Amino acid sequence: MTNGEKNRLKDSIFKYIGVFACSIGLILLAIFIGNIIYDGFNRIDWSFLTSLPSRKAEKAGILTAWSGSLWIVIFTFIIAVPIGISAGVYLEEYNRKNKLTRLLEINISNLAGVPSIIYGLLGLEIFVRLSNLGSSVLAGSFTLALLILPIIIVATREALKAVPSSIRAASFGLGATKWQTTWYQVLPAASGGILTGVILAISRAVGETAPLIVVGALAYVPFTPKGPMDEFTVLPIQIFNWVSRPQHEFAINAAAAIIILLAITFTMNGIAVYFRNKWQKKINW
Repeated sequence: MTNGEKNRLKDSIFKYIGVFACSIGLILLAIFIGNIIYDGFNRIDWSFLTSLPSRKAEKAGILTAWSGSLWIVIFTFIIAVPIGISAGVYLEEYNRKNKLTRLLEINISNLAGVPSIIYGLLGLEIFVRLSNLGSSVLAGSFTLALLILPIIIVATREALKAVPSSIRAASFGLGATKWQTTWYQVLPAASGGILTGVILAISRAVGETAPLIVVGALAYVPFTPKGPMDEFTVLPIQIFNWVSRPQHEFAINAAAAIIILLAITFTMNGIAVYFRNKWQKKINW
């Protein structure tokens, strides 16, 4: 057997192994999601969405959980997105390339892979204790903003790199300044990629539990947040609380809440995919 035939055989083996592993993963995922839908779909109704938590499973709802998640997402977006995009633009368009900046870029990329519990400990010390924000919506939002900042920065830089250099050259040739070129030409051309990164980062924040537990998010909140300094809970924590109960009725409630959380996550990821494809078509054109 020649070396070429051996390489083709190895490629075929790895290909079939990959296909088999993906098939098994998809089957297990389908079974898991199907089981959740079977258990919890009939529990979802208007009362479930608008009721407060209760010790009785049939009366318990997720009003405080989804409203807390909404508050957290809004403030996380307000805090993280302007800072993340601005940092990405500076690093890619204005920053001078040297050893220090390369070290900074490597560290930012590495921060995207740091376990979320580490950000929770950091948020507990800085925002809850030193800043005296307590177990508030604002403390949780600042903590999640730190978590998703590296994702937004990296996505912004990659989107800016994909913009053809001819756009910048044409703008400079017409007498535009660096800022005018960046603001009116480069950023609009990269907006699809940046938006995709932002949506994916926010969708990760929606599903996070560990950092919020560390900063003091409550498992049981009998009221909805009225402001950024109020205590809160979120959907993942509410799900965890119900799953830990021994009664089967609470497991059904948890399955219904998981369906809603999956629907939110899949919707946000679908929007991200749509804008990514639209942006790629625009760039290729």
